[in-house]
Amino acid sequence: LGGKNITIARSLVGNYITSLEMAGCSITLVRLDDELTKYWDAPVHTAGLRWGI
Repeated sequence: LGGKNITIARSLVGNYITSLEMAGCSITLVRLDDELTKYWDAPVHTAGLRWGI
């Protein structure tokens, strides 16, 4: 990614939104602007994900 001038701003590693019998991994990349970064960093309180509370 560094060769393409892509910087990783945030990362999550763990069992998020898993599926039954799913093998392997999933990678999601999102281009973040200031507005999306604000939403990403906002407090979250759901059954599967919590932070910033």
